[in-house]
Amino acid sequence: MTTVLVIAGVMLSVAAVMTSYRLLDGPSTLDRLVAMDTLVAVAICGLAVWAAYSLDTTLVPAIVALSLVGFVGSVSVARFRVRDDQ
Repeated sequence: MTTVLVIAGVMLSVAAVMTSYRLLDGPSTLDRLVAMDTLVAVAICGLAVWAAYSLDTTLVPAIVALSLVGFVGSVSVARFRVRDDQ
């Protein structure tokens, strides 16, 4: 079980690094928005992996709150986004 959790942690770390690169190097605001949503999803998955590893269920409200904040943030940015100048 520990091996699976270590592999999941390594994969999430690699995903976070790749997503951070896209967040910093994205050519448009929509690319950065998708990267930020992906980074929030990776953080949620990281918290879930940690909760499974430590057998601690007190992280579930944090996971739900983070998912709601990520959803509301991405919807508001998509709604009020100004077009990029080419």
